[in-house]
Amino acid sequence: MSRTNSRTPHTSRAPHAPRTPRRAALLAVPAAVLLALVPSTASAYPNPGTVTGSTVVHDPTMIRTSAGRYLLYATGGGLSYRTSTDRIAFSAGGDAFSTRPGWWSSYGTTEAWAPDISYQGGKYLMYYAVSTFGSNKSAIGLAGSSTGLPGSWTDYGAVYTSTTSSDYNAIDPNLFVDDDGKWWLSFGSWWTGIKMIRIDPSTGKQLTSDTARRSIASRPTGTKAVEAPYIVKRGGYYYLFASYDTCCAGTSSTYKVKVGRATAVTGPYYDKSGVAMTNNGGTPVLESHGSVIGPGGQSILHDTDGDLIVYHYYDGNDNGTPRLGINLLNWSSGWPVAY
Repeated sequence: MSRTNSRTPHTSRAPHAPRTPRRAALLAVPAAVLLALVPSTASAYPNPGTVTGSTVVHDPTMIRTSAGRYLLYATGGGLSYRTSTDRIAFSAGGDAFSTRPGWWSSYGTTEAWAPDISYQGGKYLMYYAVSTFGSNKSAIGLAGSSTGLPGSWTDYGAVYTSTTSSDYNAIDPNLFVDDDGKWWLSFGSWWTGIKMIRIDPSTGKQLTSDTARRSIASRPTGTKAVEAPYIVKRGGYYYLFASYDTCCAGTSSTYKVKVGRATAVTGPYYDKSGVAMTNNGGTPVLESHGSVIGPGGQSILHDTDGDLIVYHYYDGNDNGTPRLGINLLNWSSGWPVAY
């Protein structure tokens, strides 16, 4: 399929979860030893950290509250919810939206996908997508909450849309707030790749004085399969994580996570070999290995014990059921290495 929302889950629900205290001991391992963990082949990638309970998820996004509770939202329903106090045991709760916004039906769905949660100015914000599989008649929505808990979200409507005549797809949003206070929203799936727009912090919607739609990652030759951007800043670099190839096919999924970096948030982003992410570039972070099939739909969480990559994968030992994956990231080489 050359045109697909490959991020729609094979099953109906998807949550998020972080924190792996059991892995904290690895933080004391010397950097030279950690560097030896850099994968040279797909089989060298780490297994996900142990999580238990309600761990069937897709496209997880997670945040840690000031009280230390993890809130995880994911694709499915009115945005499915999981929570944990230790980043290991996760339990399910009600959806973000107990009553789903009526405008979603304009996009042929009563479900939402690929949420992105953050805490800005004393309020939880969550961007999300509504669409149908294989279509780019899509919209990115926004909701806010004072607590971040299910049922507490107020929907603010559509932020950005695409139509069947667009050369992009308005799904898979990710908000990045820079050190200078500027807000940026990256998004995209297949078509001509991943885009970025400037956001007005006062509204959470596009800044009226800057309506440019920038391209930050694409695959101009071969498959168009790049989506699910997530941007973080480390040192003097911006890092763009994205999911490549095809998800949502159970054990036949070929999803993988790659990364590039730039000295400006708008790019250009290059991989470790110097190939532009707008020209099929991307350095692998996670790929299929063993029973861990098609890892992707990732988000990054800065936690008390380091940065986490939170993602879903298809469980080869359970008929391709989508599961929650969490790993720590080591940055000592200047590039993120999962362990």
